[in-house]
Amino acid sequence: MEAIPPAPPRILIVDDDDSVRDVISVLLREEGYNCVVANGAEMALDLAGEEETPLVISDMKMPGKDGLWLLENLRERLPDTSVIMLTGYGDTESAVDCLRRGAVDYLLKPPKLTDLIRAIERALAKRRIEMARKRYQKKLERKVRDRTAELRSALRDIANTYQNTLLALVAALDAREHETSDHSQRVVSYTSAIAQRMGIQGKELEEIGRGALLHDIGKIGVPDAVLLKPGKLTPDEWLEMRKHPDIGFQMIQAIPFLDTPASIVLSHQERWDGAGYPRNLQRHEIHIGARIFAVADTLDAMTSDRPYRKGTTFTNAIQEIKRCANTQFDPEVVRAFLDIGEEGLIRIKQEMATKKLQLPQAEQDAHDAEAELARLTDLDDDVDAAVPGHSASDEDEPKSAVVRSVAGNKG
Repeated sequence: MEAIPPAPPRILIVDDDDSVRDVISVLLREEGYNCVVANGAEMALDLAGEEETPLVISDMKMPGKDGLWLLENLRERLPDTSVIMLTGYGDTESAVDCLRRGAVDYLLKPPKLTDLIRAIERALAKRRIEMARKRYQKKLERKVRDRTAELRSALRDIANTYQNTLLALVAALDAREHETSDHSQRVVSYTSAIAQRMGIQGKELEEIGRGALLHDIGKIGVPDAVLLKPGKLTPDEWLEMRKHPDIGFQMIQAIPFLDTPASIVLSHQERWDGAGYPRNLQRHEIHIGARIFAVADTLDAMTSDRPYRKGTTFTNAIQEIKRCANTQFDPEVVRAFLDIGEEGLIRIKQEMATKKLQLPQAEQDAHDAEAELARLTDLDDDVDAAVPGHSASDEDEPKSAVVRSVAGNKG
């Protein structure tokens, strides 16, 4: 089977002189080109827009809109169309100006056939190279977009994996301390609310949230006899307990994405007046995330029930935190905390409790859906078995994808 030769390129010839226009078109048709003619610039612009026109050969000077006007409009509307300008003797300066404005070549009128053919071949060759370059660029841009989307998806997966790992670590600590009140998650919510009230957003807000979540991770290194002791700690036991900020810092400070949270973990027991531990930092020496956490942690500790006492009211807790501004707490953080208001703080706690109640229901819904799918699958198998000559393929049973991440911590 013979290959079909490509269609000849469409060339638009523009000249107000009928004889020049007709002679050029006849000569180019004999050379195998598909020629279209126009007697003015406006007509030429319309014709060029009707069908792909790789090349326009236009006279420089025409009544009404001239060749320069046509060139500028073609550059704007049809940038892939090449333009060769025809000019008379003594007007070469204008022709050179056209080259600056985007024309690919110019010829003196009347052009010799050999010069015209060479100019056309150069123009079309240059256009083919430019079109190939644009196609390559678009293909490259598309690949970059695809790879960028894949990278973003991978980064989201990594971020989710990191977050789930942190939640698992905190859940492990909660289990060790027999803590079931979701303390760590509530503290993260309180901390984030205060930070947002202070205008903290984006990556900084996420890092402060991680620091709040991991604040007591160092308690993994505290002996059970101290950590789980039901009674009052001795001075030596307090020395052991006070090591947990430094232990937590040493555990996570080498992990790049936990660099800032590690600073919060190390500083979360410091006080505004310098009476905290382990480094006796004061004021703005303490990381802003740790200063915010200190208020959030105190609120949750005071308003949560403990085996040895009932939690106090939010009103009492708010008043106590307000009283300790400028001593235990950063006064700027306390102002942001007070701006949230008692109703806003109570709402945060209620929302956390609602999420906790929804998890068993979500798990039950997943089990119900899984059972229904299994029932329908069994029904399909029964129907297939009843059809002669039909063999059902073995398929893996659907598996539940419910994951629970309830992370709490001892205050």
